[in-house]
Amino acid sequence: MKNSLLAILIVATLFSCKSEKNSEPETTVENDSVVEKVVYYKDGVLDVITEAMDFQTADTINSGWNKIVYHNNSPEVHFIMLDLYPSDSLGMDDVQSDLLPPFDDGMRFLIEGKPDSAMAAFGKLPAWFGDIRFFGGTGLISPGKKAISTVKLEPGKYLMECYVKMANGQWHTSHGMAKFIEVVEKSTTINPPDSNHQISLSSSEGIGLETEPSIGKQIFEVEFIDQKPYEHFMGHDVNLVKYDSSANLDSLVQWMNWMLPKGLATPSPEGITFMGGVNNLESGSKGYFEAELDAGNYLLISEVPNADEKGLFKKFSISN
Repeated sequence: MKNSLLAILIVATLFSCKSEKNSEPETTVENDSVVEKVVYYKDGVLDVITEAMDFQTADTINSGWNKIVYHNNSPEVHFIMLDLYPSDSLGMDDVQSDLLPPFDDGMRFLIEGKPDSAMAAFGKLPAWFGDIRFFGGTGLISPGKKAISTVKLEPGKYLMECYVKMANGQWHTSHGMAKFIEVVEKSTTINPPDSNHQISLSSSEGIGLETEPSIGKQIFEVEFIDQKPYEHFMGHDVNLVKYDSSANLDSLVQWMNWMLPKGLATPSPEGITFMGGVNNLESGSKGYFEAELDAGNYLLISEVPNADEKGLFKKFSISN
């Protein structure tokens, strides 16, 4: 009997060790040191990790529907925007020399209370800026949270960026949150998720929400009825926000306008938790996002100036 028990314990121990070994990340050995290999992209699912001012992710992904899982492990609010560049010849040197300086100078002049100088600076944006196409990404996501969005991508060269601002008004893009990725011709085989709720976005009708969300995992389909550039040079998007009794929603509306000195800048408004969404898409396009909801007060808001006056602001509540 003792021998039988001993044999069982040995087999169980070996099986346990084998199971633990199979669950470990894949590793390789380089120059006598172990290097952990992280797989950021598989089967149409792209993981993106931010630890500080960075995007840790794959350099190449497939075209078609892609699910973006964004882990914001940093202490600040971020988002992911995917910009399809008009030419493969444009690269980070062009972004740093031609695109960022007008925005940097313009924001500095706005902070200094010199709007005319700011508009003159923005007028120096390169001609190719107007040819960039926007293919979504995630909405704003609070520190320590995860945003999940699904968008359909055409082949080409994309800039992944976050232009939230630091406390001093400097863009996150100017501090490392800009990364080019290549979307190749080969298409994914995944389909968009089945949605629980439909959101419509329109410059004339604002945000529409067909059904009231409930507790649990909710998947939102977002239809961009139309699209246009607003006063801040960008179009509309949708962001899911949970707010508590300490939140000032007027302050949130102001914060969502990056053209204001404290707009879209650290710190984010008190009492607000950003839970993702879908970034700018073209007219007629659809994107999807998911979130785990519990009881409380929520709103959908676009990152545009005076979102409430434009109807791009919609509140809802969930009860136990």
